[in-house]
Amino acid sequence: MLFGVSVVAFSIQPLVPGSPARIRLGVQATAENVARVEEQMGLNRPLPVQYADWVGGIVLRGDFGESLITRTSIRDEIARRLPATLSLAGLALLIGLAIALPLGITSALRPGGKRDLTASIVSQIGVSVPDFWMGILLILLFAETLGWLPSSGYEPLSSGFREWFSHMILPALTAGLISGSIMTRFVRSALLEVLGQDYVRTARAKGVGASKVLTKHVLRNASISIVTIIGLQMATLLSSIVVVEIIFAWPGLGSLALTSTLQRDYPVLQASVLMAAVAFTVINLATDLSYVLLDPSVEYA
Repeated sequence: MLFGVSVVAFSIQPLVPGSPARIRLGVQATAENVARVEEQMGLNRPLPVQYADWVGGIVLRGDFGESLITRTSIRDEIARRLPATLSLAGLALLIGLAIALPLGITSALRPGGKRDLTASIVSQIGVSVPDFWMGILLILLFAETLGWLPSSGYEPLSSGFREWFSHMILPALTAGLISGSIMTRFVRSALLEVLGQDYVRTARAKGVGASKVLTKHVLRNASISIVTIIGLQMATLLSSIVVVEIIFAWPGLGSLALTSTLQRDYPVLQASVLMAAVAFTVINLATDLSYVLLDPSVEYA
């Protein structure tokens, strides 16, 4: 999958009209100067050779090259922005779990009841509201009206926990509310499926307490489905949190990808796409491997 993504990411530059050399030199550059810079950048070589050099530089040296606009190292820029994206996605996932697990469990234990209806309404609203609209509403409430939190910006943890958290909570809450709404439905469905199994009914018939049935039989056997959706949501947050980052002026990989697209900075865009694919793949792989710990019957040859 990473090989396929690398091919697609590399194909961005040759397919888009215009030359990276002309972007670097400006619109007033002469054809001779453009040709000279293209030769220096290796753009006059066959595409398979360019692709091999690009992939080889990434795999062997971790070198994504230089930005066409800023002339700085792309690797350094990604290393600077990656912690901001990871911390935002991690806190958003924790908020989503804090919403999804209680709502999903209470909803599954009393299907068709008032709690189930309330959880369904809350999750439906969370799924239906776009993330940019959710972010604007939170900014209007907590930043503009109440004045409790800053409306945008980022502060590293080295500046102090309070400053870091105050800038982090609104964008994390925006992404977490939507993620929690999605996971609530999956948690409810996974638990309802297990609650309908014969061994659960047998345990109840033997007089096993409701809490023990929930923890020992239901949650344990539904854990694979729940961990799967958690892994998918974490991977999705890392690769698609760009809208939230733009709204809150968050200096993460998503805003870097958008800025590079608007500036036609193709090497930076290629690196951003590839990093998102790597994150998605690694998280999905870790999720699959965790099945062995959750279910002893699962084996990998």
